[in-house]
Amino acid sequence: MNNLIETLNWRYAAKRMNGNKIPSEKLDVILEAIQLSPSSGGLQPYTVFVIEDQEIKKKIQKVAYMQPQIAESSHLIVFASWTKITAEQVENFINLIAETRGISSDSLNGLKTSLINRISSHTDEANAQWAARQAYIALGHAVVAAASEQIDATPMEGFDADGMDEILGLNEKGLRSVVMMTLGYRDTENDVLAKAKKVRRSHKELFVTI
Repeated sequence: MNNLIETLNWRYAAKRMNGNKIPSEKLDVILEAIQLSPSSGGLQPYTVFVIEDQEIKKKIQKVAYMQPQIAESSHLIVFASWTKITAEQVENFINLIAETRGISSDSLNGLKTSLINRISSHTDEANAQWAARQAYIALGHAVVAAASEQIDATPMEGFDADGMDEILGLNEKGLRSVVMMTLGYRDTENDVLAKAKKVRRSHKELFVTI
């Protein structure tokens, strides 16, 4: 499929997967799409866990209502947002820009001030919610990238976040789980949705042109 719309019509949130591993080069494309995802200010205030260890997936499955595609997936991707945004993190980001673009960090003082003012004017919880929203943008990129590689991807919010955080040791890392996504291949024999028609609201209902 070389047409984006055809590709998006092909994809759906697979409820069952067949356990087959996806090629490493296809996984790399999906991860690079996540890496290239936009975020507010470019800060990317999250960490992405790529889990293929079957025992860890089974532990996560227990805190995710035993949804079968977790254990059946090739890889489980967990998006974990920063619980606190700090001036040090902003400073590190500014230094990364300067190093990557070969410019002085002083030339980025305007961006640095803007980011620090933004985080200092909000509570830690508000900043954490903002960080979580940035992770969802990355999730969207991952879903489309997976479809482009003919890999099934199932975004999932149905899990106990505290349980997930404990399994992955996120609290001590200054992170909290936000959303996850299974990657693999659909099990067409056991997934009742594999051949079902895609259901979406009509253009007329969904879009408002002003």
